[in-house]
Amino acid sequence: MSQKKHPCPPEILSSEVVAKSKLFTVEALDLQFSNGEQRQYERVKGGKRGAVMIVPITAENELLLVREYCAGTHDYQLGFPKGLIDPGETPIEAGNRELKEEVGFGANFFTDLKTVSLAPSYFNAHMHILVAKDLYPECLEGDEPEPLVVVKWPLEEWQTLLEQPDFTEARSVAALLLLQQFLLKEV
Repeated sequence: MSQKKHPCPPEILSSEVVAKSKLFTVEALDLQFSNGEQRQYERVKGGKRGAVMIVPITAENELLLVREYCAGTHDYQLGFPKGLIDPGETPIEAGNRELKEEVGFGANFFTDLKTVSLAPSYFNAHMHILVAKDLYPECLEGDEPEPLVVVKWPLEEWQTLLEQPDFTEARSVAALLLLQQFLLKEV
């Protein structure tokens, strides 16, 4: 069942940058809704590049994950390789580059599972979740400040991954569940 989008999004009456850093621009929006109600919202103004997250599956039916430092939680998190799409890249090209940078493999086969958003009430970023198969060894230098720890996880034990205390990043959890749906359709 499909639902129609709201027919009349609010009108942006004005916008103003209220904070800016190297990474983020915060914008205040004065909005008027279709019923005449006016409100001010704030949002993190994202770039138009987008990002990718890759769910790599080896020939041995193992998932490749990375454990990396996350400043937001000030700890190390286990998740799937990910990164920004560089100007001029397609999501698949970006996915293949990120795989080579983060886990030392490229892939001959990609499937786009879904494009997801992160906190759309406050942030206008999109991430393409891709499955990568038919992997081959190839490394590219990445931009991480320290080497990432690559973790192999048996695909048949995917549910135990959900029980790991450092596997909490919502996009990685969503990717894992989308993968299961994809694999059921493949059979």
